[in-house]
Amino acid sequence: MDIEATKKRRLAPLATPTSLPSNAVADLAAAMTTLLADVFTLYIKTKNFHWHLSGPHFRDYHLMLDEQGDQIFAMTDALAERVRKLGGTTLRSVGHIARLSRIEDNDADFVTAQDMLAELRSDNVALTGFLRATHALCDEHGDVASASLIENWIDETERRTWFLFESGRKDEARG
Repeated sequence: MDIEATKKRRLAPLATPTSLPSNAVADLAAAMTTLLADVFTLYIKTKNFHWHLSGPHFRDYHLMLDEQGDQIFAMTDALAERVRKLGGTTLRSVGHIARLSRIEDNDADFVTAQDMLAELRSDNVALTGFLRATHALCDEHGDVASASLIENWIDETERRTWFLFESGRKDEARG
């Protein structure tokens, strides 16, 4: 096979069949790819904190963040495949993730357990907002399959937020 034929194949449109108009595919693919970048960033941050936790509640927090990381990672393939089913393209590299993600990294040498929980709680609240906005776009374009997936992810994200909130609360004096 010659180089020119290879180059042409790289530029060939994917032409995945869909009943959605091209503007809907473009809008949904862009929104869901950005959402995927957010999810990957949150996954890495959750695992970072899972690996670097310390303190008196280490075991409980370590196990909770491991479970949350698994749940977040489980979203990635479904999101990317949904974009492809719609006829769009999605993330291609770590650099692409970095350019699109709206969730900030944390590569500090040390973060207290309480600060980790607070930061992850805030990030999950933000992710819930991004999920809701993407759901509204799905509704606008009649993409019920994507909206259905997103509804479950909103519930999971709200649960993570709740667990992070409750785990981060200081013991209150009872009177």
